[in-house]
Amino acid sequence: MRILIIEDEKPAANLLIKRILPHFPDAEIFGNLDSITASINWLESHPKPDLIFCDIQLSDGDSFEIFKNVTISTPIIFTTAFDQYAIQAFQVNAIDYLLKPIDPEDLARAVEKFKANQIQSTLELSMLKDLLTPKKTSYKTRFLVKFGDKIQSIPVEQSSYFLSEERVTFLVTKEGKKYVLEYTLEQTESLVDPFKFFRLNRKYLISNEAIDSIHSYSNSRLKVKLKKCDDSDILVSRDKVADFKKWLDQ
Repeated sequence: MRILIIEDEKPAANLLIKRILPHFPDAEIFGNLDSITASINWLESHPKPDLIFCDIQLSDGDSFEIFKNVTISTPIIFTTAFDQYAIQAFQVNAIDYLLKPIDPEDLARAVEKFKANQIQSTLELSMLKDLLTPKKTSYKTRFLVKFGDKIQSIPVEQSSYFLSEERVTFLVTKEGKKYVLEYTLEQTESLVDPFKFFRLNRKYLISNEAIDSIHSYSNSRLKVKLKKCDDSDILVSRDKVADFKKWLDQ
């Protein structure tokens, strides 16, 4: 039995090896390899292992890069603090992966799953990537609006900001035209790309291009002046200030 450890944190690797050995007392354990480069070099120059324990975030990037460069069929147990939904999806397969800090019972369950299905459960690496890579979310590209007896489709890129007033949501274009939407502001927020739009507070969801100026306000808060907007008292919610600055700096 040949086991390869790919892990860039030495204490974590040592602890993992200590917990693996009781399950595989006769195993040869190789590693720990702490980078994509070292892992590729090892896999290209050694016989393939029977099982790989692999962290996702390594010292020089995402461990999926390893398997883009080296084609192997070895089962893998990932050890990571990855997205919970991806973990749940992956657990329906024969090979498991474990959240750090690793629970001994979880490790035992993963090992038993591997042993019981050692031949049948060899996974293709393309399946791993599909399961562990977050799916690209599709966002709205247009909003259908009504004004009078007319209906118009407004491209999202023409939207400057969205405004909630008296429980009615409005789309305001870059030209300052204002249209009623059939969505709440919360629903609208979930429909647009968060890279392009940010929810300032209960009332405003804005694009970066809508910003005319930003000013410091009391208690570390921020006041925002929007283009084509008469509201001069738009404050960023206190709990959103840090995220707003990150959004501006992306």
